[in-house]
Amino acid sequence: MNRGDFQGLARTRLRESRALLKAGYYDGAYYLAGYAIECALKACIARKTRRYDFPDKQTVNDSYTHDLKRLVKLAGLELQRDAQEKAYPGFKVNWDIVKDWTEESRYRTSDRKKAQDLYSAIAGRRYGVLSWLRKHW
Repeated sequence: MNRGDFQGLARTRLRESRALLKAGYYDGAYYLAGYAIECALKACIARKTRRYDFPDKQTVNDSYTHDLKRLVKLAGLELQRDAQEKAYPGFKVNWDIVKDWTEESRYRTSDRKKAQDLYSAIAGRRYGVLSWLRKHW
């Protein structure tokens, strides 16, 4: 997979999440919305890899995670995220919602509010987490 693949998957998973949300399938909507952010972060990590360079093995191994906070660190975006949170409190609210997503959510139920909150935190035009990540992928 390459950066473009991850970018495409992020967009697709968000569209799928929106469709499931509209259809009332809140568990799946929540789960796929989180995967949109995971894919976007992996696109950011891929951007850091220089063409023809052989990537560091530890970074590669560490990238095979679903932990969004770890992926932010691997993407080298912690300082930028902190600055974004300080400059835009609305972004901080959204990141606080997004960072709690886990792949384990596939085994849990989500109600409409929880799924809608996550989707909005990701897709929001003004302070959405995906909009911010697109600047770095």
